[in-house]
Amino acid sequence: MINRNILLFAKNGQLGWELNRTLMPLGNLTAVGASDADFEDADAVLEVIRRVQPAILINPAAYTAVDKAEVEKERAHRINAVMPGILAGEAKRLGAVFIHYSTDYVFDGTKTSAYTEDDPTNPLNVYGQSKLKGEQAIGQVGGAYVILRTSWVYSLRGDSFVTKALSWARKQDTLRIVTDQIGSPTWARSLAEISAAMVARSLADSEKYFSERSGVYHLAGSGSVSRFDFTRAILDLDPRAGEQKVKKLEAALTAEFPSAARRPLFTALDCSRFEKVFGLRMPGWGESLKRAMEE
Repeated sequence: MINRNILLFAKNGQLGWELNRTLMPLGNLTAVGASDADFEDADAVLEVIRRVQPAILINPAAYTAVDKAEVEKERAHRINAVMPGILAGEAKRLGAVFIHYSTDYVFDGTKTSAYTEDDPTNPLNVYGQSKLKGEQAIGQVGGAYVILRTSWVYSLRGDSFVTKALSWARKQDTLRIVTDQIGSPTWARSLAEISAAMVARSLADSEKYFSERSGVYHLAGSGSVSRFDFTRAILDLDPRAGEQKVKKLEAALTAEFPSAARRPLFTALDCSRFEKVFGLRMPGWGESLKRAMEE
């Protein structure tokens, strides 16, 4: 009998909440949040895995407070670097597939064309460094794993760049937005839908399917855009545009906004390897944004 047990961590996060919905039809889904098991407690996490006996283990959990990570280095390292290695090890022991999400911040942003999986990594901040160490820990364990690097993930639930931009537009006459940060905005729902479609293709024999395709892949909204133009698109598509107070968008540079963590300026991702290997393609970032705003 085929094991269809799927275990999802961080069920209440931006991506986890969407994955919980998209994965449900694919098997016996167990979705775990912080109240079920403290993700920083390895013993608690391992107890859940051993109880569920998953065929597929999915981890969107991450420490994502980029500036705060510069101070909370140990916590960021524990969540982003140590735990993925532990999860990968347990997945391998069980003969399970491990799907993990990483970030465009493993790059330094000095390239001028979209990053591929073969480009050298060089994270500029603690967050990016910890996420890269997590990738490396998984790779060292091996087994049937897929690491999906994504970019500028947002949803209209909770705190994201999109919800912040909408909030700013309702409070300020002028918004100063950087033009020199360029990435591939990714709607959490689109990412979850493509992830579920990938899993669905493996169900006849997930371990074999993913063993043959193990590795790091880029998966983000198709295309790229600056923070400035992304903000303009958000405000143009705002279904409650009448509530906006903003009259003017002003272009600015990242250097004008000092922060604890350095941010890479260009992190557009080339997702062609994922498209070729899995036969799936993310929608364009603009198409997904339109869908998100219509929800």
